[in-house]
Amino acid sequence: MLRLKQKRTNKLTWRESHFYFLAARIGQALLALFGASILVWALLPLAEGDVAARILQARGVENPSQIEIAAVRDELNLDRPLINQYFSWLSRAARGDLSISYQSGKPVLREIGERLPATVLLAFVALLFSIFLALPAALLSVAFYEKFPDKFIRFLTQFGAAMPPFLLGLLLLQFVVVAFGFGKVVSASSFGDVWLPALCLAVGRASDWTQLLRANLLEAMNARFTLVAKARGASRWRVLLRYALPNAFLPFLTVVGIGIGGLLGGAAIIETVFSWRGIGSYAVEAIAARDLPVVQGFVVVSTLIFILASLSVDVLSALIDPRLRTEKPI
Repeated sequence: MLRLKQKRTNKLTWRESHFYFLAARIGQALLALFGASILVWALLPLAEGDVAARILQARGVENPSQIEIAAVRDELNLDRPLINQYFSWLSRAARGDLSISYQSGKPVLREIGERLPATVLLAFVALLFSIFLALPAALLSVAFYEKFPDKFIRFLTQFGAAMPPFLLGLLLLQFVVVAFGFGKVVSASSFGDVWLPALCLAVGRASDWTQLLRANLLEAMNARFTLVAKARGASRWRVLLRYALPNAFLPFLTVVGIGIGGLLGGAAIIETVFSWRGIGSYAVEAIAARDLPVVQGFVVVSTLIFILASLSVDVLSALIDPRLRTEKPI
């Protein structure tokens, strides 16, 4: 009787399992964000040279005097201890104040906000390309296992995974835009020009996702429940779509969710190649000009997007598979 009571008391209710799961994931996300904030803030004090002098030079003062440098240091509280500077920066960043750009003199968050919609558009179209290329390719590869379609798809995915996106972008610009006149060399960062840069971003991810989904589908096809379905006379396509795909889809969903954060924060090179006015090209320009507040703001926004995307995928995965949230965290 005592053991039965212990089992009943240790069993979590539906609400408790959700609460513990969400609390654990949100706590992990906050810890990751806090650690990332320390690394991002360290970009400024650890950079070479005097921060105040760099700010004045970026504002057009070629040979700043000591009085001007001292005034900027006092304005930005650079004379305070590093720990005080960090928490001051953290409190301002939490309120949406990511400092002022050295070059333009405008708030960094405003300039990132002006360019973010273009990056979101590019990432969204690239995500659709990646999914609609990876899903049918993996299904065809498993359906024709060790036959010509499977071998051809494996060759394409290996080639696509090895192809650097910027090199593919340059080839498309040369042979598609310049040679055939399809598209623009300098894009308007609009829906009409998004297809080529989105395709460049999608090829590598679609190749990786195809290989991952193919491996998961092959594992599911050899599982006991699929063997039972085959023994009952189900066709290969029915077993693949009805039984194997739902069980192989959860790891694929996790990778896609993480890829969303990577697409939003990691499209800098492609945006530069296609002159796409997104936050990635903005960060590249800031790095070239040593505009550290902009670099800090870009890393903060990219990290926040990545963490939120990972958290959303964890919650969605737990809703799909209840086993992920049944145990109480220690």
